[in-house]
Amino acid sequence: MLTMNYTYRIYPDANQQTELLDWLETCRGVYNYALHELKDWIASRSGLVDRCSLEKEYIIPADEPFPSYHRQQNNLPKAKKQFPRLGLVHSQVLQTTIRRLHDTWEAFQKRGHGFPRFKKFGQFKSFVFPQFKSNPINGFAIKLPKIGEVPINLHRPIPDGFKVKQVRVLSRVRGTQWYVVVTIESEVSVPDAPVHGPAIGIDLGLERFLTASDGSFQERPKFFKSMQRKLKLLQRRAARKQKGSQNWEKAQIEVARMHYRIANRRKDFHLKTAHKLCDQAQTIFAEDLNTKGLTRGMLRKDCVDAAFGQFLSLTEWVCWKRGVYFAKVNPNGTSQTCPNCFATVSKGLEVRAHDCPECGYRTHRDHAAAEMVLHRGLEKVVAQGLWGTETACQVGLSGVYDLDKWRGAGIPNCEMGKPVLYP
Repeated sequence: MLTMNYTYRIYPDANQQTELLDWLETCRGVYNYALHELKDWIASRSGLVDRCSLEKEYIIPADEPFPSYHRQQNNLPKAKKQFPRLGLVHSQVLQTTIRRLHDTWEAFQKRGHGFPRFKKFGQFKSFVFPQFKSNPINGFAIKLPKIGEVPINLHRPIPDGFKVKQVRVLSRVRGTQWYVVVTIESEVSVPDAPVHGPAIGIDLGLERFLTASDGSFQERPKFFKSMQRKLKLLQRRAARKQKGSQNWEKAQIEVARMHYRIANRRKDFHLKTAHKLCDQAQTIFAEDLNTKGLTRGMLRKDCVDAAFGQFLSLTEWVCWKRGVYFAKVNPNGTSQTCPNCFATVSKGLEVRAHDCPECGYRTHRDHAAAEMVLHRGLEKVVAQGLWGTETACQVGLSGVYDLDKWRGAGIPNCEMGKPVLYP
């Protein structure tokens, strides 16, 4: 089963926008009420068995079951009788809201942190229609239950053989822009891309956004810093308005629109760079960076602006879509190791050149790191047996390795962990 998401812009009229915003607030209230039940049940079981707290105590009977997804979902019809406003929202939309809470709860139990939080006003920005009897997209409109037909910008058609599984409605820029994420499915099996063709390694950085092992590089556009002055001006104007007034809301929309524009420009750059890499090679290796840790250091603003985590995720998706093999390697010491003789060459962050005292190999620091990433990627695929008994050795030091040529060259296998170098 192949599942993909297509995002389209929709243009609801004024009445439909008001109804969509009301639905979001109703879903937010259902989410918060269900979370309140969950937290109260947990708090009532957190005290000691033989005594009560001196400050406060949640008194819930001992035989009261855990407020699970099915239990809270079955309570929705009773809640609609008490709160008629809930009946205005599609029933399955409310059910998916409860499902959303329990998905977050289950994820919290697995990772041990990230307890679900209450949603403030304006923080609930999407809801889901989980199923459709027929295709809701008809020409230039999409038909949403209880909402009606909404004009849609169908910039790319849904491929043949795919069916619409669900539709998520998204609110952007404080409710002034609306999108739908259409989930489509097809009963086809797409195999993973094998290791084949020219291979390159890439190194990500702040001086150069990307440096490849073949010597090519991509400069880093400073999306946030280039627009920071204008953003600061808009934020200053918004801070001077009376909170809650009409002018304040307009100023907040301008700030939100600027943030959204910066994010769109960054994502567009990441996608174009990923496609450019796929044009260069059929096998790509990248560092498995701790992107969350990078956002806590001295250069956190630049790292957040570069968004290395988003780029790696989009590159992996583009590689899968275009049949390119993509893998991540251990990033520790890639810039401190010579890719020619594998000797340790210690250098600080301010040193931008690689000069090996052992073999005399000289190049840019990021280029040497990219070559080391490629070496580790080749070792990894050999260790995993992706090539069977065929070779995976380095041929020359050009930085581009045509794996298909190696298969027919008859070169003997390299030693694990230390590739044999051929002049």
